[in-house]
Amino acid sequence: MVKEWKFIMANKVTVLGSLNVDTTLRVPRMPLPGETLSTENKSSAAGGKGANQAVAAARAGAETRFIGKVGNDDAGRFMVESLQEDKIDTSAIVTDKTVGTGSAFILLDEEGQNSILVYGGSNQQIKDAEVLAVEDDIAKADFLIAQFETPQAATLAAFTVAKQHGVTTILNPAPAAEIDPAILKVTDLVVPNETESAVLTGIEVTDRASMDANADKFRAMGAKNLIITVGSKGAYYATEKESGFVPAFKVKAVDTTAAGDTFIGALSSQLKSDLSNIESALTFAQRASSLTVQGLGAMPSIPTYDEIIAASKK
Repeated sequence: MVKEWKFIMANKVTVLGSLNVDTTLRVPRMPLPGETLSTENKSSAAGGKGANQAVAAARAGAETRFIGKVGNDDAGRFMVESLQEDKIDTSAIVTDKTVGTGSAFILLDEEGQNSILVYGGSNQQIKDAEVLAVEDDIAKADFLIAQFETPQAATLAAFTVAKQHGVTTILNPAPAAEIDPAILKVTDLVVPNETESAVLTGIEVTDRASMDANADKFRAMGAKNLIITVGSKGAYYATEKESGFVPAFKVKAVDTTAAGDTFIGALSSQLKSDLSNIESALTFAQRASSLTVQGLGAMPSIPTYDEIIAASKK
């Protein structure tokens, strides 16, 4: 299996997504309604689902570009510099002069579980025309990834361009929201967690049969290939040719904040465009995610390719 992960040539991945400065507050437990709790400590780091996924892809070896928007503020400059530290091409990041950079506030309890509040800010100001203006960045990619922390209209424009250039599109429908049906029709692979999948299909994810039913529903909606992440249990996959379940690695979770984003970014670094190696790519992504949850903070805990390979040999 490890030999399958060794690079011959890295994938080229473009991410359309969110850029947030994450502020994490550590608490003994989640507060009850009306309750005030003291925090154990406070920390800030670069984050946002889009940024996390891009960093995960880059650290796993992919040649990575980013399409997004920040405010004309210190937070925005910090986010761009953070991506550049991982050698991510930031030339398609636009500066909004009227709306500030996005931010997220994360409550993290002693069990490693989190609750997150997100202010979209400039992430929500990305326009279709700005996406179309960087068509070349999309056309150069093997994969284009998007989430729901940026406008769906921008995602539709980007995915439409991607399909015109033969680029494989990956949609992470998080946070779950009502989806423009046109987006799924230009989505090659949709990757929700079990809660998001149930919200979008109306079918609760409880067992293999319900996962198969979710895959059938997504296929009817236009997305032919599906991965459902099921937390510490693993990930279900269904393509046009096969389906199965890849178990997660058992570890002690410290902070689950960027687990799903690491999974998607690492997956995109290894996956073939025809999805023919999906099981081995999923195993690689699960290993990457298992390392992320053992560290504190979103972006700081995302592993490199060498760290993923080293962990796989233990």
